[in-house]
Amino acid sequence: MLNFFQRLGRSLMLPVAILPAAAIIVGVANALEAMTGEKTIVSQFFFTAGMSILSLMGLLFAIGTALGMSKKNDGAAALSAVVGFFMVTTILKPENVAVFSGVPLETVNAGFAKIDNSNVFIGIIVGLIAAYLFNRFSETELPMALSFFSGKRLVPIMTAFAAMLLALILLFMWPFIYSGLVTFGEWILGMGPVGAGLYGFFNRLLIPLGLHHALNSVFWFDVANVNDVVNFQQGTGQQGITGRYMAGFFPVMMFGMPAAALAMYHTAEPRHKKRVAGLMLAGAISAFFVGITEPIEFAFMFAAPGLFLIHAVLTGLSLLIAALFQWTAGFAFSAGLIDFALSLFNPMANHPLMLMVQGLVFFALYYVVFRVAIKTFDMKTPGRGDEAVQESSAAEGERKYSAMASQVIAGLGGRSNIVSLAHCATRLRLEVKDNTLIDDTTIKKAGAVGVARSGRTQAQVIIGTHVQQVADEVEKQLED
Repeated sequence: MLNFFQRLGRSLMLPVAILPAAAIIVGVANALEAMTGEKTIVSQFFFTAGMSILSLMGLLFAIGTALGMSKKNDGAAALSAVVGFFMVTTILKPENVAVFSGVPLETVNAGFAKIDNSNVFIGIIVGLIAAYLFNRFSETELPMALSFFSGKRLVPIMTAFAAMLLALILLFMWPFIYSGLVTFGEWILGMGPVGAGLYGFFNRLLIPLGLHHALNSVFWFDVANVNDVVNFQQGTGQQGITGRYMAGFFPVMMFGMPAAALAMYHTAEPRHKKRVAGLMLAGAISAFFVGITEPIEFAFMFAAPGLFLIHAVLTGLSLLIAALFQWTAGFAFSAGLIDFALSLFNPMANHPLMLMVQGLVFFALYYVVFRVAIKTFDMKTPGRGDEAVQESSAAEGERKYSAMASQVIAGLGGRSNIVSLAHCATRLRLEVKDNTLIDDTTIKKAGAVGVARSGRTQAQVIIGTHVQQVADEVEKQLED
């Protein structure tokens, strides 16, 4: 079950990675409006272009989920998801539901109006069905008379019939499902700033399990009627409220994580400081500019879990404070400087510069708390202990990723121990035959930040923002 949710979280990263394009285009539209003081044809063109991506989030999540959960990331799974998604959304249009139910259109449950191209919940369900059917039927051989429809061609056909069944089930169940999701969303919204703080706390706490992306989809998209990211980008919602499930991350990612990195550098043993400096500086730059904090977080979350708990509490505190004072800013990828600059032009941003003031406070808070905790409890953060920081032996230059991939494969127990490979924004996600054969030291020497295990057959290798190049090279070498 844990493996399923980890893979699902990884799959959701594919559609999420498209959001920065929408944010940049909408940001241009908002900037043009800010400069001219009115909507123009040009600004409306950019705004419409950016919103065209956001209006298709349900379809994008269907495709991403199908690709991520299928065993070969095959295009047939994506095509099947498209077929299934459009069948469900078309069948369950309010006007069609009125016909099927034999009731006037105005009496149709309001939830059916939410089953459109932006419905992320329906997208994820259809994507899971398409992936399951691909894994089940993509190699099926039919009798000779029907052989043209064998294998991958069979998957979209099976998905179409499955989508019809899903639509029939949702015809009766959707009003109850929708009401439940809305109730959950309203419960969190009803908790106000406290709800935002709890979300921030659990968001960080779930990172070691790779489940935070699944939690994010509830608050950032229209799964439980919260839709924080899309509403903020659209400029719709309530000033000072819309964006509260994003705003508090800016002080943590832009200031808190660099401060934590500085504290770990200052508390490292003198003989390790030079190597710790390289690791922490790279992580701090990544966190500040693009909001990717995993290179820093994975450097201490397993070696010093108590410190990671403190980090989760401080993240929750940051979201609580930002929500309490209604300081809001938004992002489409993560809470770094680039997204913050874009959000300054968004009309939904509310006193966003106060988040930078809060960030300076959190820089001091993170530095003091981390340094005191590390020293007081002798926590084994990077540079504190003989094996706390491993020196990379990967080759430089053109063959850097090739050498790194070779060493990672060796550290994973060799090719024979690797069953499957995928990756998300910063880490390799693997299924292995036996993760007790993994050698952490060898993998860290290759240049990885750390290794995480789950059960007996699951493992994650934390690489950093260049994970795509490493994953491609690992796949190439495994195929060779």
